Amino acid sequence: MAIRALDVMREGHDGSGVGLFLTDLAGPFEELNGAPILSGIFTNEGLKRLDELMKSVGFTTKYKLTIKVPKKPPRGVPRRDVYLIQAYDYPEGWEELDRSEVEYRLMMLRLQLRRMGEEKEDIIVYSFWPDVIMIKEIGDPMTVAEYLQLDRKELRARVIMAQGRQNTNYDINLYACHPFFIQGVATMTNGENTAFVPIKEFLMSRGFPGYIGYNSDSEVFTHILHYMLKFLGLGIEYYKHIITPLPDEQLAQHPNGEFLRRLKHACRRLIIDGPNCVIGCLPDKTVFMVQDRKKLRPGVVGGKPGLYAFSSEMCGLDATIPDRDKSKDFQPMHLDTAIVYPDRTEVKVCSQKEPLPPLL
Repeated sequence: MAIRALDVMREGHDGSGVGLFLTDLAGPFEELNGAPILSGIFTNEGLKRLDELMKSVGFTTKYKLTIKVPKKPPRGVPRRDVYLIQAYDYPEGWEELDRSEVEYRLMMLRLQLRRMGEEKEDIIVYSFWPDVIMIKEIGDPMTVAEYLQLDRKELRARVIMAQGRQNTNYDINLYACHPFFIQGVATMTNGENTAFVPIKEFLMSRGFPGYIGYNSDSEVFTHILHYMLKFLGLGIEYYKHIITPLPDEQLAQHPNGEFLRRLKHACRRLIIDGPNCVIGCLPDKTVFMVQDRKKLRPGVVGGKPGLYAFSSEMCGLDATIPDRDKSKDFQPMHLDTAIVYPDRTEVKVCSQKEPLPPLL
């Protein structure tokens, strides 16, 4: 359904690639009880190196989905050996670690695999995390979906993020393909961020190993969100106040003005610039949409209890949920954050001018 919605919006993307983020998984992956899932593309030799490394650090295979494809791919799609989605049992002793340490170790292992793959160009790893599957490939989205048989019963999820183009500002690199992911946080963007360099430099100066890569200027949106959640301890209502803070004269009238003024000063190098619509998913499966300060990119949210869609174009929403009450569709403006919480009962909208929830 997600890929068909992309196909309907073909005039809005160039058909150069597809990226998928799946979470709140169903099917066999729902029964894995928090087991970390590795998603990526491997050569046959890279697969051997993966198995050797995972065995050496104590991970054992719990469930495996290998997507093997014909030797001759369709036009525009590179030839690959193996697309792998593999869940693991944790090594002995990990059950005694606190959650933050487990999350840190999973991230570090993913980064190690990424470095290994970049050395020999035999491993591409998108995610290594419980309840998350990621698939990315070059080529027309519908062609890729049919080639990989993405309608298979093993690939079912209650939250799906899909984007239908490769990065346009740099060389094509699958790590530059949206959505981006780090430690349970994912975002994808329609637009460009001309403040990319100062934001990247600020994040890299935090000393956190996961803030690397930056093959796309949009990846910083994911890392800003992660920094806000994990380091600042703030909720999604604060995200817009970091990336597009209010002018000082409006902060002077805001109920939380003094705090927001200090936040704006402390995070001033995270302020974005350029046209952007950002869709993201939080670790608790909350999905949201925000716009740049000038509302220069389209975006719409709509649906019905139990099923909502966030789309850059109305036709994508129509293709996904045609029987919704269209009078309730919402197009976020420059001050808004549109949110669908995990209960999926309604679209909640918070404005930057509203009072903020108390800090825990």
